[in-house]
Amino acid sequence: MAKNLVLLGVGHTNAHIVQQWETNPIEGCELTCISKFATATYSGMLPGTLGDQFTDGEMRIDLKALCKRAGARLILAETSGLDLKTGKVLFADHEAVAFDALSIGVGSMPAGWETHAEAASLVPIKPMQTFLPRLNQHLATAQADRKRPSKVAIVGGGVASVEIALCLLQHCERQKLSRQVSIEIFTSSETVAEGMTPRSVRRIEQILASRGIQVIAGQRVTHVGDTFLETENGDRHESEVVIWATGAAAPPVLSKLGLQTDDRGFIATSKTLQSLTDPRVFAVGDSGTILESPVPKAGVYAVRQCPVLSHNLQAFLSGGSMDAFDPQSDFLKLLNTGDGKALLQYGCITAHRRWCWQLKTWIDKRFVSEFQVDRCVDSSNQEAN
Repeated sequence: MAKNLVLLGVGHTNAHIVQQWETNPIEGCELTCISKFATATYSGMLPGTLGDQFTDGEMRIDLKALCKRAGARLILAETSGLDLKTGKVLFADHEAVAFDALSIGVGSMPAGWETHAEAASLVPIKPMQTFLPRLNQHLATAQADRKRPSKVAIVGGGVASVEIALCLLQHCERQKLSRQVSIEIFTSSETVAEGMTPRSVRRIEQILASRGIQVIAGQRVTHVGDTFLETENGDRHESEVVIWATGAAAPPVLSKLGLQTDDRGFIATSKTLQSLTDPRVFAVGDSGTILESPVPKAGVYAVRQCPVLSHNLQAFLSGGSMDAFDPQSDFLKLLNTGDGKALLQYGCITAHRRWCWQLKTWIDKRFVSEFQVDRCVDSSNQEAN
């Protein structure tokens, strides 16, 4: 009987397995993909799409088309757990799916958003598949209901928050919204973009200030209401829209799988990306933490895991030695600043130029186009003509 490789979540790393399957499937093995959504969103292009630099379709991967091209089965359903004794993925509204190997790549959620889930103003950045429609609806409501400038708060001071703030401002300017939009960033850290070099942080702070975006640093947000938020020092800030873009937290589904986790709830793995509970199970991207060498939850590491996961799945199912994932300590960082430029940081080098945005755009489009079946077909037809 054929073996079954199951991908739970089709994020950056698992999508690579599907894309490879078309030309290099594992012999004697069938591929099944499980996703809550019919599309996958490439996070690197989300701010640029918000800023009207790309169309919505350019940042999305059509999973039905991708799986069809690869000869894989796609199940659109939400997982309720695993039965590790029988090797099955369980669902509330779908029959169980057996696996010989399972790769989990369901991403992460912004930490703490669920505490404020009832607030009418709250817009969590994830799931990214629905972020832009949800945000646009909230912005439209704020514009319709208030006569004074609309106020938007972004909770979280990481690079994602900075990009969202700058590209949202660009979006509002291009859309010529009827009233001005005021944007504030709230972070419990002492600076935005913590972890970047002091020179890069200073430049980011200058860019934000030059565009009228205020940063409230060193204050944790403790309460979100329908039209305001409060910080731990007791200050109250009016805001009709609160974008929640804090650091990564484990999505609830990971707690249902019966697998060992780290202290934050992410699946604990070895350097081969295998669960410490069950060697049949792999966890990649944000979903897993290599306990020997943990790294920040960043998309670049998910992409770098692609060849290791591909090799190790082949080795596990067909026999062979496993490879270890050894993450590099530093990598190229490119932040979309919403003005046709990007801020580049590599080592001690910091630059804010248009060519940096062009480089970022080239990298992002090159990556996501590998999975966009319709665009690949159109390109082939043009070459044939």
